[in-house]
Amino acid sequence: MSVDTETVLRIASLARIAMSEEQAERLKPELNNILGWVEQLGEVDTSGVEPLAVVIENHTRMREDVVTDGDKRDDILANAPVAEHGFFAVPKVIE
Repeated sequence: MSVDTETVLRIASLARIAMSEEQAERLKPELNNILGWVEQLGEVDTSGVEPLAVVIENHTRMREDVVTDGDKRDDILANAPVAEHGFFAVPKVIE
């Protein structure tokens, strides 16, 4: 399968891409190369190959799902410019 300049312009029009005839002429060989590659892929015999969801197996490391507050309040508040009563103190922004 190959495309001509008119087909490239029609595809560009359907994709709502403004394209001059010169641009379509330059794009034509690239599209034909892509289509040729796709045709080449279609010739590969994959009848004995099972479909895959992923190529590389990936195991997600899971930690135990335990709710904790971290018990780090004092360490975190040590970095605060101003802290009062166990909270960050910020200047009033609304009068």
